[in-house]
Amino acid sequence: MPTAIIIDDEAPARELIKTYLSKFEEIEIRAECSNGFEGMKSIQEHKPDIIFLDIQMPKITGFEMLELLDDVPVVIFSTAYDEYAIKAFDMNAADYLLKPYSEDRFDRAVKKALERFRDNNPGAPEKEVLESHVESSGTIERIVVKSGNKIKVISAGQVDYIEAYDDYVYIYTSDGRFIKQQTMAFYEKHLDEKEFARVHRSYIVRLNQIIQIEPYGKDSKVLLLKSGARIKVSRTGLKVLKEKLGI
Repeated sequence: MPTAIIIDDEAPARELIKTYLSKFEEIEIRAECSNGFEGMKSIQEHKPDIIFLDIQMPKITGFEMLELLDDVPVVIFSTAYDEYAIKAFDMNAADYLLKPYSEDRFDRAVKKALERFRDNNPGAPEKEVLESHVESSGTIERIVVKSGNKIKVISAGQVDYIEAYDDYVYIYTSDGRFIKQQTMAFYEKHLDEKEFARVHRSYIVRLNQIIQIEPYGKDSKVLLLKSGARIKVSRTGLKVLKEKLGI
């Protein structure tokens, strides 16, 4: 029997889903959650086959929550915001319900999700697709990371610098170092260019963290940051940095 979890910050929306879903006797509702943090914990505990997921919620969005999951269930988005429709359909989600929706429209979405479940192909969103959601909204203001069994939300203003590490990045803040499965190109594109600069293929630095530029070897430079970290600077990065700093 397929299982489901409802994740929506509005109680009436959760009640409507439960009412419409009652006719599908083959689906067992395991839990309902009012925000993304609760949703994460519930998914890890119950491992549902299907989730009904709102996008705009307190604390973290539905997209941010999905990004933190190792195994993504079949997803039916349910939201009042139509601006995310194209990106949601670009993801391999079962369906996208725009509130308010009819019972017939809901039924069609559930049938699609059941087909996906029976095909044993949940279609977890690829990292690039999750990143593409941000492309529609431009500059990122926060980064959601896992820290042990907890979830931490880092504001862009807390970031000292970012370092490339294979298919991951290390994000350095005054609270420590956090790892994230995303690309340097993504952060170069979506961090505020007035506040950050890519100074090396392996480093992005927040400009107000730079104390000075020091010589390193014959023709190289390094940045000294407020944290005491020293960051390599490429020739291209030095040129970009000088333009941004006006030197």
